[in-house]
Amino acid sequence: MEWEADCMEHDLGVSEEEERNFTALLTEELKQMEGETVENQRRADMQLLESKKMVSQYQKEADKCTSGMGTCEEAREKAENALEAQRQVTSMWELRARHQGWKQELV
Repeated sequence: MEWEADCMEHDLGVSEEEERNFTALLTEELKQMEGETVENQRRADMQLLESKKMVSQYQKEADKCTSGMGTCEEAREKAENALEAQRQVTSMWELRARHQGWKQELV
């Protein structure tokens, strides 16, 4: 066969029945390849969807963590401010007590 010379050239040694069988085999092979491609694409789509779900879940967890960090930071700042206010009140009462003659005894 001279396939290299001209693919479209009809080989007289090949019957029409053989050509039909060959065409049928090629068609079947293409259908099988198409089916495999469709299945591979379906699997890839499912994996992509699963990945998107996981990313969404991780993002929700990260958002909760960030929110919790903000809440903790606010509470820390409030506690720090309350402590500073208490120190000022304590200092004021200690100063008044010293003016009244109180002396701190060292134990």
